[in-house]
Amino acid sequence: MPLVASNYNPPILFKNGHLSTIYSGVFRKIDGVVQERERIILSDTDFLDLDWSFAAETSNKVIILIHGLEGSAQRPYITGSAKVFNQNGYDACAINLRSCSGVPNDLFRSYHSGATEDLEAVINHLLKNKSYTEIFIKGFSLGGNLTLKYLGEERVIPKEIKGAVAVSVPCDLHSSLKQLLRPKNAIYAARFKKHLVEKLQSKQKLFPDKISDQDINSIKTLKDFDDIYTSRAHGFTDAIDYYTQSSCLQFLPNINTPTLIINSKNDSFLGPECYPYAEAENNEKLFLETPNFGGHVGFYGVKNTTYTEKRCLNFLNEL
Repeated sequence: MPLVASNYNPPILFKNGHLSTIYSGVFRKIDGVVQERERIILSDTDFLDLDWSFAAETSNKVIILIHGLEGSAQRPYITGSAKVFNQNGYDACAINLRSCSGVPNDLFRSYHSGATEDLEAVINHLLKNKSYTEIFIKGFSLGGNLTLKYLGEERVIPKEIKGAVAVSVPCDLHSSLKQLLRPKNAIYAARFKKHLVEKLQSKQKLFPDKISDQDINSIKTLKDFDDIYTSRAHGFTDAIDYYTQSSCLQFLPNINTPTLIINSKNDSFLGPECYPYAEAENNEKLFLETPNFGGHVGFYGVKNTTYTEKRCLNFLNEL
C-alpha cells in the first residue's frame, strides 16, 4: 500500500520531539474517564487487570488499548484514547500488562514486547464473555509491537477483529534499544531502568532463588536488564535473542487486517529499522504514516486531543 501522507503540523513548540514526548507523558491530564476494573485469570494461573470505560449507549464495538514500557491503563495516552472512542460510540478495554496495574503479578515472569499470548487471552475473553461484533486494537510503543506481532503471527485472526492502529512502534527492538542507550535519551533510559529495577527488587523478595543481589547490582543499562531478567524469565537465550524473536518487523508482511502504523520522524526512541517503508509498500493491508513531528507517543493536539487520537478514530471509522 502506498505510504500515507501526513498533514500533522503542530504549534512550533511541539515540533520539538523531546518537548512533545515529555508534555504527553508528564504534563497532560485527562478528565472525565470513569474506569471499571475486571480481572481475568490466565491459563498459567497469573492474572491481567482490564480497565473498562464505556460509550453512553450500548455498543457492539470495542477498542482494546495497550500501553507501552512501564505504562498502565491510567496513562494519559490510554485514557485520552478511551475518552475519544467512548465519545464516538466505542467501549474501551484498556489492558494493564502483567505487573502494571499497581499490583505485582503472581509469577516470576512478567510482560515483554513479544508476549502476544496475553493479548490473545484478552481477545478470547471478549469473544467468549462479551457480545461485541467489532473489535479494534490500538497499541502504543511496546504495546504497538505486541499488536503488530499478534496480527502477523501464524494464527487465525478472529473475524471480529476489524482493524488496528499502532503508534510510536519500535518495530526493530534492537534498533530502538541502541537509540535509548545514546546520550540524547539518557533521561528516558534512566527513568525506565529505575522503574524496572524497583519492580525486580520486589520480585526478588518473592523469588529469592531466581534473582540475586549481584544480578540486580550488575544492571547498569536497559540491555543489562533484558540480559539478566527479561530473557531469563521468558525463555530467551539473552537480550539479543529476545529482541530478535520479539520484534514485529519480521511479521509485518503477514498482516491481513487493515492496520495503520504512525511513527514520527523525530521520535528519538526509534532507529532507522523502525520505519517499515518496504513492508508497507508491499502489503495492501498495512498503512504507514511518518509525520515529521510528534516525538514518542506525543502528537500534541488542540483541545487536549492528540493528532493520533483523531487519526486513529478516522482510520477505524473508515473501515
